[in-house]
Amino acid sequence: MIRARLAGIGDLQAIAALIAENSSANGGALTGDWSLDRIEQWFARGDAIIVASDGDRVVGALLTSEGRQAAGPAAVAMLDAYPVGPSAYVYGPVCIDARERGRGILPALHAEARRYYPGREAVLFIRADNPRSLQAHRKLGMRVVGEFPFAGQRHLVLSDAAG
Repeated sequence: MIRARLAGIGDLQAIAALIAENSSANGGALTGDWSLDRIEQWFARGDAIIVASDGDRVVGALLTSEGRQAAGPAAVAMLDAYPVGPSAYVYGPVCIDARERGRGILPALHAEARRYYPGREAVLFIRADNPRSLQAHRKLGMRVVGEFPFAGQRHLVLSDAAG
């Protein structure tokens, strides 16, 4: 049974491994440094990391950060393209184990984020050449609100704020 919850320190290694498995270096769509050290820094900073687990196995992860504190170059480019209000948070990266997709993990992660950030706007970006992620997030009620180029790729900005 899938259960979404805030990550604990004991989850960090599994999160880093899951994200590394799905990084662009390994043929996935996630870009950037998502080493264990980076995940530990994210956790220590106090931003919410949400995991989906099936028993004791982490099968999905959603990292979030306060909108004005997003530090990754792609997140900064997104916020330049779509300036957010003071209560917005950056949603992502989100990563789901490829063997577990289609089991409701993304909706579970999103629902837990909404519980953690009640009434706040989630803002994220997706590479335009990733229609599966775009479709999955649209099913959650997110909509495209902007776009920006980054690292030679077109990226779409999505928000879950009412339009």
